[in-house]
Amino acid sequence: MPINKDELVKMVDEVPAFPASVHKILDITSNTDCSPKELVAIIEHDPILTIKVLKLVNSAYFGLSREVTSVNHAVVYVGINTIKNVAISVATAGVLPDKNKAGLDMDAFWLHSLSVGVIGRLLAKKHAVPQTQQANYFVAGLLHDIGKVLFAHFKPNDYKPVLDTKARVPAPLFKIERKMLDVTHSQLGGMLAEKWQLPPDLIKAIRNHHRIGKISDPCDIEIAISAANKISHYVEEKQHDIEAQVPKISEVESEWLGQSIEDVIHSLDNLEEEIDRAKAFINI
Repeated sequence: MPINKDELVKMVDEVPAFPASVHKILDITSNTDCSPKELVAIIEHDPILTIKVLKLVNSAYFGLSREVTSVNHAVVYVGINTIKNVAISVATAGVLPDKNKAGLDMDAFWLHSLSVGVIGRLLAKKHAVPQTQQANYFVAGLLHDIGKVLFAHFKPNDYKPVLDTKARVPAPLFKIERKMLDVTHSQLGGMLAEKWQLPPDLIKAIRNHHRIGKISDPCDIEIAISAANKISHYVEEKQHDIEAQVPKISEVESEWLGQSIEDVIHSLDNLEEEIDRAKAFINI
């Protein structure tokens, strides 16, 4: 059954807002002259956020040689932009529902999201994106499918048939959503990202990861997450002994990658290890 615009708005409105501290972090880090001291002060005024940020920064994902015991040291070691993205990740994991009646496998959901985030960051590195900006690609991948969780939680009776159809039909989920619901998880995810006032490029990456060949002048992060999503699905199918076809990518993705999709996939030989380290983001 099609879901109308009013229902979409209602779903987005029912999702809890980010904590005030995270909104303050997003606000001050949007300024290139952001003061590290100001960022530290905001985090330290939120005890829960402080604990989770320190836990993540000390995880295997960052691989620091010494334990970080203060927010100030965390900012020094991993940088302002990374701390911003850690805060976004912590906040998202805290507000998204972890159960649903539609049958969406949340473990598989988060594993795929991590995979896209890791691949997105690796692609950014290959594309010579500055290290200070590579965390943006990881977080964009981590959040790219958030619309699925909203559908599954708020519209389980409508979304379960979509998931059941996907289990039987070898078609992309977003096409099944469009046919059965008249809206896709990427559109809904983009609406939620706007409500949360996430950075503009992050909103675009969430909204357009299935439309990259149909939009004009996409930014780097949109292209990377679109390609990373396709690569992740291919790798997952191969791991489950499903006969997988090398994904087709758009001309803009091919130009941005600068090499064949096959070569890109073959270069990701340490992907499983990278994903294992990134699991710290969903175990907080």
